[in-house]
Amino acid sequence: MAVKRASHKAKSDNVFGRRRKPAKMFRAGLYARVSTNDQQTLPMQSHAMRVFAARRGWTIAVQVREIGSSAANREAREKLLDAARRREIDVVLVWRLDRWGRSVTDLLATLQELEHLGVGFVSLTEALDLTTPAGRAMAGLLAIFAEFEREILRERTRAGLAHARQNGKRLGRPATAALHAAEIRKLHRAGVSKSEIARRVQIGRTSVRRILGAKS
Repeated sequence: MAVKRASHKAKSDNVFGRRRKPAKMFRAGLYARVSTNDQQTLPMQSHAMRVFAARRGWTIAVQVREIGSSAANREAREKLLDAARRREIDVVLVWRLDRWGRSVTDLLATLQELEHLGVGFVSLTEALDLTTPAGRAMAGLLAIFAEFEREILRERTRAGLAHARQNGKRLGRPATAALHAAEIRKLHRAGVSKSEIARRVQIGRTSVRRILGAKS
C-alpha cells in the first residue's frame, strides 16, 4: 500500500504534464496590482499570496507590485514574464484573474505562453490552479471565452462600418493632399518651390511632386 501511495503522488505532482521540482525548490513569482485609488488592498493581496505559497512549500523567488498601471502598459507584469522566460520561476501566483489579464484574450495569450515555458499559474480568488489537471481543463474554457470576445469585437466593428456607410460617411484615410491640389498648382505656377509649397500646405514633398506630376 505504501508503494501505491508514493506512485499516486508522483503522478499528481506535475506542472503542465511535466514533473514538478521538489517542494523546497519550487520557485514562485508573485504579482499584485491595484488601481491608484485602491492601494489599501495591496498588503492584503501580498499577504494572501505569501500564505498560500508557504502552505504549498514554495520559495518566493520574485515578487512584483504594480500601482495604477493602464491596461496597455504593465511593466511589472512584463518583468515577471521575463523571469519566466529566463526559467527563474516555476509558477506565477496572482490574487485574482483581473489583476493579471487585460482582457480574456490577453489572459489566454499569457497563460499559453506560460504553459509553453512549463511555468504554472495560480489565481487565489477563482481557485484556478493550472498546475493541476482540473485547472488545465478550465483553461480550455478560457480559450472558448477568448474566441467569443474576439467575435463580439469583430461584429461590433462590422456593425460600426455598416452604420457609417448608411450615414454617407467616407471610410478609410482622408485624401488630405488631393484636397489641396488646386492650391498646390496655383503656388507652383507662381514660382513657389516644391519644398515651400509642402511647408505652406503642410503635406509631404512627395505628395506635392505627385500632384504636380499628374495630369490636370
